Amino acid sequence: MFQSYLKIALRNLRSQRSYTLLNILGLSIGMAGALLIFLFLRHHLSIDRHHAKLDRIVRINTDMHLPDGSIEYNPESPMPLVEALRKDYPQVEQAAFLMMNRELTVGVRQAGKGTVRRFLEHKGTGLVEPEWFDILDYRWLQGNPKTALRQPNSVVLTETWAKKYFGNTNPIGQTLTLNNKIDVTVTGILADPPPMTDTDLGLFVSMATLKEFDPTYEVDNWWFLNSTNRVYATLKNSQAATSLEQSFPALAKKHYGADAKVFQLHIQPLRDIHTDVKRGGETIRPSLIWSLGVIGVLLIVAACINFINLATAQALRRGKEVGVRKTLGSSRRQLIGQFLLEASLIVFAAAALSLLLVAMLLPFFSDWVQLTLSFRPDGLTMLFIGLLLTSIILIAGGYPAAVLSGVSPWSALKGKLTGASGHGFTVRRVLVVSQFVVCQALIIGALVVANQIRYIQRADLGFRKDNIVVVTMPVNQQARLEAFKQKLSQYTDVQSVSFSHRPPASDQMYGGSIKFNGSNDWSVFPVRERLADADYVRTYGLTLVAGRNIVQSDTIREYLVNESLAHQLGFQNPQQIVGKKLQYYHSSVPLPIVGVVKDFHQKSLREAIAPCLIASKADWYARVGIRISGKNLTQTLQHIRQTWQQIYPEEVFEYQFLDDQVAKFYETENLIARLINAFTGIAILICCLGLYGLVLHIVGQRTKEIGIRKVLGASVTSIVALLSAEFLKLVAVAIVIASPLAWWVMNQWLQDFAYKTDIAWWVFVLAGILAVSIALLTVSFQSIKAALVNPVKSLRSE
Repeated sequence: MFQSYLKIALRNLRSQRSYTLLNILGLSIGMAGALLIFLFLRHHLSIDRHHAKLDRIVRINTDMHLPDGSIEYNPESPMPLVEALRKDYPQVEQAAFLMMNRELTVGVRQAGKGTVRRFLEHKGTGLVEPEWFDILDYRWLQGNPKTALRQPNSVVLTETWAKKYFGNTNPIGQTLTLNNKIDVTVTGILADPPPMTDTDLGLFVSMATLKEFDPTYEVDNWWFLNSTNRVYATLKNSQAATSLEQSFPALAKKHYGADAKVFQLHIQPLRDIHTDVKRGGETIRPSLIWSLGVIGVLLIVAACINFINLATAQALRRGKEVGVRKTLGSSRRQLIGQFLLEASLIVFAAAALSLLLVAMLLPFFSDWVQLTLSFRPDGLTMLFIGLLLTSIILIAGGYPAAVLSGVSPWSALKGKLTGASGHGFTVRRVLVVSQFVVCQALIIGALVVANQIRYIQRADLGFRKDNIVVVTMPVNQQARLEAFKQKLSQYTDVQSVSFSHRPPASDQMYGGSIKFNGSNDWSVFPVRERLADADYVRTYGLTLVAGRNIVQSDTIREYLVNESLAHQLGFQNPQQIVGKKLQYYHSSVPLPIVGVVKDFHQKSLREAIAPCLIASKADWYARVGIRISGKNLTQTLQHIRQTWQQIYPEEVFEYQFLDDQVAKFYETENLIARLINAFTGIAILICCLGLYGLVLHIVGQRTKEIGIRKVLGASVTSIVALLSAEFLKLVAVAIVIASPLAWWVMNQWLQDFAYKTDIAWWVFVLAGILAVSIALLTVSFQSIKAALVNPVKSLRSE
């Protein structure tokens, strides 16, 4: 029986090659898009899921609940919290402190050469306690996890990092020099951890070495929060998190006293850290994950709609076949089995083609989204593909099978089936509209995202970001700052040089409260700081709106404030705050405000401009900003490098352009733009294939009508308009439905930005024009072809 069904199915598919090919193409494109989304989402949803104790591993965050009602979400916690968790909380199995991604200069002495090879490491390094390896899973190749990092001046490397420093030489017992002053010995080697991790450390320094990095570090200071500090813990069971968090207010009260409401500790499961953008997670938000999942489903639905439309459109041709088979005794169940078999053959052919498309496109897609994605035919992937194929067969093949198998044999044999009979024509209109609702919504979304990115790129940041080279300075090298600055300033194409802790816009924010104009009370709002020399304003193009610039000094003597701070303190006229005094935690006495600068963005446009002050403090300088003319870029950069090597011969030279740093703030937006553009194109292509198939069917039905109209004098234009009108009406309905839905979704997305563009009316007009143009081009191709056929041939063919 099955063999007979298979022969009939293959014969039917061969006899309708055009429709079969259109169905396979549409489904394969939709499935390829869904598979790419699956691989993208799987990567992000697999981050740090390989740890055996995943359900019990947490990070303790210290959020700052400020008196003005704002909340600063922080991933860090104070160092003494670890010891408190170990001793006082039975819910905690183990706790560990981590100083993650400390910038280190790593020196490796070259055997037999007497020279030192240096590496400047920004990420992948950390100071850790041995207990870290009791919480997260690592595979040890050499060394003892209990003792390898117990002593000071010991270090553990992953296999890749060991090869980077020592090649194929056995690294155990070898020496590394950190920051040109601390010699550490390699005591252990780890296998490279899986790439899906946010704690991608390759160099682990024993926490006992901390005193050599910073002899003044107060390990028992609950008030010290640094952006690199992390506290991780393993709970004894997954239910312990609730009771532990309930005990944190009492802990805060004990150590912070009256400020316990400000310093609030919160537990965060390890599985949630990756998508926690507000606490420094990756660029992908949970909303983006779910949105992409919905888009993947919509791509499959759009491809299934094509299948349903083309299958039901052929009801007239298949009607007589169904009538004959029913008359000869075939049951409805047998007919449904026949049609589902035909659908299955198409779906499996489409699946094979989609896998080929994914294999071809995956390298480009990976580069596009800046991830290392791979297609692994493991259990989860095969389960996804299996569910995908089953769903498509049931959705795309089930409805046409039910419709066609339900045809009355009497009506079919008498030729009384029409395109409008049954359910096909009405449902077909709804499905076409649904397809274009998806396309129209994606087009509007792509236009809004592009418009917001354009707004970001053109926004006035309050400082000049172009032609500024930012170089990371070595720590504790203040004695050489002036010599470096003088040598750079002598070069023609160097216009200005400024030392600072951070540039005007930075991903790291520091600050605190102030006392203003003799008040004994600290401000209820935080004030951000930019510690810099007197050339900061000129180098970065800040604008003075009142008063004067600060004078050159190594210590804080006076302040510049921004307009937001002046307004926050009640001064609408910036000139009125000049001469007033404020006290900041870096200085024990009130000092004068000598000027006001125009507001500048300290972070991305997602966040409002914060009150900010600028003051000099040389022992905090960690960056040098060098404004260049940009005329002789290669020669200028070479001169900066040579000057660096003269002043800092033992340090690694590394630079970055400020505009590149600012661009990193918007990685999420650029990623969204790339993804939505890609999947909008896929959705449009699927819709075009479906429209083309329907027009092909309708033209075939109306061949005789077209011939008669031409004989009676109808023009090609009028015939094309006749065939196109129905579809354009459906597209117009889709535009009306999709526009408010897309407006609501994109308006919600824009709420993440403190500074954003409006969703202008022209976005919907342009999106509508694009949708109509796409539909018109698709329909017109086959319509014009039919209208140009000789009417004699059309009438004879009927």
